[in-house]
Amino acid sequence: MQDRRSGPERRARALMGVVAASALAYPLLVCAVQLLVAQLLTVDVRAIIAWLALGLLCSVALVGAVRWGAARRVLSPWLLLGVAPPALFELWLTWPVLTT
Repeated sequence: MQDRRSGPERRARALMGVVAASALAYPLLVCAVQLLVAQLLTVDVRAIIAWLALGLLCSVALVGAVRWGAARRVLSPWLLLGVAPPALFELWLTWPVLTT
């Protein structure tokens, strides 16, 4: 497949993708810190689930923005497969709290 866009248009789209992805970096960091606090300091199951879902949404949106900027297909099974190890780790951390 050949891209029919001009050079400046491709560069502008790539820069917009980078700006959108960098705008999602701070919310992702906030989600990570809040998730750490919810797991280690307060042990709040609702907060753990909420911050984990929001962090997952931010990370998928970040990858989607980068892929959109590169003019690649956004939906990918590898994206969902890459989310599996952190999700399993979070389940392992919260399992004792969920079962008690």
